[in-house]
Amino acid sequence: MEKYKAENSPKAWLFLLPALIFIILFNVYPLIRTFIMSLQSNSILNPQFVGIENFRFVLSDPKFHLALKNTFFYAIVVVPVSLIISMVIALILNNKLPGEKFFETIFFIPYLTSIIAIGIVFRYMFHGQYGFINYILGIFNIGPIDFLESAKYNMTALIIFGIWMGLAFNIIVILSGLRGIDDNYYKVAEMFGATRWEQFRKVTLPSLSEIITFLFLTNFISAFKIYSQVFALFNGKAGIGDRLVTAVFYIYNKFYVENRYGHAMAAAVILFILLLMLTFIQRKILKKITK
Repeated sequence: MEKYKAENSPKAWLFLLPALIFIILFNVYPLIRTFIMSLQSNSILNPQFVGIENFRFVLSDPKFHLALKNTFFYAIVVVPVSLIISMVIALILNNKLPGEKFFETIFFIPYLTSIIAIGIVFRYMFHGQYGFINYILGIFNIGPIDFLESAKYNMTALIIFGIWMGLAFNIIVILSGLRGIDDNYYKVAEMFGATRWEQFRKVTLPSLSEIITFLFLTNFISAFKIYSQVFALFNGKAGIGDRLVTAVFYIYNKFYVENRYGHAMAAAVILFILLLMLTFIQRKILKKITK
């Protein structure tokens, strides 16, 4: 008998049609439109073909260089630190603690909460005079530190905020992976005298390799698209003196504030290509590490 293939069934395409229409309208078309606008002038009403002039302008713009530098630094700090902390918390919650469901709910709530609302809370926490973080630092005779009004500490505040924002989703995913590991693996490891660290290194990590790879890639992509966190934490600004401008913030300002649509789309294409290359390199590296 001939094997069934969904792509050869007209009914299958009929059921997929609504989803395909939405994907084409809201994903494929905007991507194509972005590439087209990146080769046109900054006018929407009367666009003129300018070739790669927009790319030359963006690549020579010092502010775009700063945006990429800030974005890359944020990503390489926040992503691994967030994953490590999430792993530790997930391992603790996986030990059948009293009230574990309550703590799981508490940790997942930030994922469901508006970034703007959380940003307002963090603005109060980072306040130089009455912020909770400065109160904690004061116990150790440190500070006060004006995280929001000092360009020196703006990135530190954003990194702390970013790490905290990434914990919720990471913890839930890692916890689901931990609960999917067969307990017999740990029992056999204990029979051979394996320590807790050896069990974690030889059983837990290999079993979670695909989940860790998935989280690392998705977190890295999200970190490179950071915008809402900066907007919420610094009240719509990119830090003091725009020192904390990120790649997406740069694109937003070019498009909506300066009305330089061609430059904005050229920056978006560059970010897309850069992110695609970095994701490909990461996948290769992670495959070798997790083998």
